[in-house]
Amino acid sequence: MQKYTINQYSVQSLLTWVIDGEIAIPEIQRPFVWKSSKVRDLIDSLYQGYPVGYIISWKNPNVKLKDGTTSEGKKILIDGQQRITALTAGLLGQYVLNDEYKKVKIQIAFNPQTEEFATQTPAIIKDSSWIPDISEIFKNNISLIALVRNYLSQNPEVDEVKIEKSLTNLTNLTQKQIGIIELVSDLDIETVTEIFIRINSAGVVLSQADFAMSKIATNTKYDGINLRKAIDYFCHIFKYSDYLQHILDNDFEFIETEYLSKLTWLKNANQDLYSPDYNDVLRVAFTVSFNRGKIADLVSLLSGRNFETRTFEEEIAEKSFEKLKEGVLQFINQTNFERFVMILKSAGFIDSKMMRSQNAVNFAYILYLKLIQTKENSTKIESYVRRWFVYSILTGRYSGSPESMFDFDIKQIEKRGIKNYLQEKENGELSEAFWSAELISKLNTSVASSPYFHIFIASQVKNRDKGFLSKDLLVADMITHRGDIHHIFPKNYLQKTGFDNRGDYNQIANYVYAQTEINNKLSNKSPREYFDLIKTQIQDKTNLITGIQDQTELEQNLKQNAVLLDLMNMTAENYQEFLEVRRVLIAEKIRDYYFGL
Repeated sequence: MQKYTINQYSVQSLLTWVIDGEIAIPEIQRPFVWKSSKVRDLIDSLYQGYPVGYIISWKNPNVKLKDGTTSEGKKILIDGQQRITALTAGLLGQYVLNDEYKKVKIQIAFNPQTEEFATQTPAIIKDSSWIPDISEIFKNNISLIALVRNYLSQNPEVDEVKIEKSLTNLTNLTQKQIGIIELVSDLDIETVTEIFIRINSAGVVLSQADFAMSKIATNTKYDGINLRKAIDYFCHIFKYSDYLQHILDNDFEFIETEYLSKLTWLKNANQDLYSPDYNDVLRVAFTVSFNRGKIADLVSLLSGRNFETRTFEEEIAEKSFEKLKEGVLQFINQTNFERFVMILKSAGFIDSKMMRSQNAVNFAYILYLKLIQTKENSTKIESYVRRWFVYSILTGRYSGSPESMFDFDIKQIEKRGIKNYLQEKENGELSEAFWSAELISKLNTSVASSPYFHIFIASQVKNRDKGFLSKDLLVADMITHRGDIHHIFPKNYLQKTGFDNRGDYNQIANYVYAQTEINNKLSNKSPREYFDLIKTQIQDKTNLITGIQDQTELEQNLKQNAVLLDLMNMTAENYQEFLEVRRVLIAEKIRDYYFGL
């Protein structure tokens, strides 16, 4: 089956389609990333008759209306948004959003004598040989005769024939042809994605969330553009709180919607533990509202697809937009969002660097939003969310095919309840073999960003453990104030005793959070040496290395850091033995922590 057609259309036709809404630019609320020089080059290529690449559009399927008639679908721009936006900016003078989300104009000048284009500058404005902004010609439909006469009146010495020829070519810009690859409406999203990847020479990855956002933005009947804005604005204000004022000053249509009041709390948001982008918002909102995990299904549902009859119906599209809107409002709700973040923190995850799996965070939020709908006891909800979150990190549950796993998990939880489903997962995947063998094996790594090390650190935070050899400072304090991870067997000491491979001395079983001033005093000493000094200071009640002045307090500190007491007598000869034992102690601490969640 032929999956596309190729046609040539004039620039004027493309611009008319955009103005009339027949072809939708789905990313219109995203920054325009081209520099003005690239807009100039595109217009120059059209002027010279050079090819400017193909535009790819995908027609929305025709939808059966409630009265039995059929509504013809719009074209969605899949590839070529920057080029189309460049043309509307350069030829029609429309504003674009720059990378700071500010509305700017891109003004392209033309010199009829040299037939060159340039980005407008103050010098060009003062130079009569230049037409400082060609958009004035096209948006005001200035005739060729008027254009030539006006130019010659300001430049009487120039060759009239040459000027008339170059200005004729300029005004004919809108008649230049651009190729459009039009994908048929009944293609599935996977096929469209594959076509995009094969055609796009730049190798740009287009996610299924991008397609979903396109579907949302191009639906005017169910206010898709403002739903789309709510998602984008939430993510942007979250990172740049002053952008809220920009919305208030410029987007008067959005100000009148119910969404604005749901976003104002973000101006005072000051955490980055969970910093979602539009992919995250869509995925969570969709899964919560539809009990599905595959974004491709959302694209179909927003198009009105009836999965049983394989037809497209307006009623399904309408209900799908309503449900998605409900999910988005649940996601951006201040109470929901802040309470969820508090749950993550209560599990010991207090820094964004500890959050290595965004998919695990997303599903934990999905679980939270689903459970609060059941009116379950809040204490139990918090426990379930904490445990599922840590369980999914421990098992790497969403590292492979997250969409399929989201889809499977949400359906099982909906069918069987979180209590039974989580118990089954724990029995099968967190058995005794996991804690006593598999986890210990995973701890045999030099990667400091290991999720298992972060879980260990989270356990210390939750237990309010103190830093290695610290009398008062907690691990949580060190993380909050960007403390340092140091080596129990100092790196310099190991290097001079033969452990000069990074994979040896940087083992995570050799890592602890410790005060820098304490670590500096340990310097290049063996544990036996620096513990001899600590024993002396305890006897003399001094503070040579640490503020700890009690043997019991010292032993308690070592236990909190999952360090065996025998460390006090160890040298490089005992290093490998130390690593093996400490991995066991870390695994035991993680186990106790997990079942205490």
